[in-house]
Amino acid sequence: MQRNKIKTYLGFARRAGKLPLGVNAAKCVRGRVYLLVADSGASPNTKKEIENLKNRFSCPLIEVDGLEELTGKPLCKLAAVREEHLAQAVLGAAEADRP
Repeated sequence: MQRNKIKTYLGFARRAGKLPLGVNAAKCVRGRVYLLVADSGASPNTKKEIENLKNRFSCPLIEVDGLEELTGKPLCKLAAVREEHLAQAVLGAAEADRP
């Protein structure tokens, strides 16, 4: 299952200090963000803020179910991947997971 791979890649990024978790943490990022991973259950206002961040960073955005479980942080609605190769790996795993 590709969901396990996404969880692993996000875990690598988190341990490397390259995964700000939450909308407020992503707003404070200085530098490059290569991928935004949003929870599909986010509120409309949060989704609007995430869309603004997507435009600000000019990066892809993917939505997943249960981001809290993937990151290990309760109530987490956004993860910003700041490592290029891990972002590509997460995108590849997400594409393979779609039917």
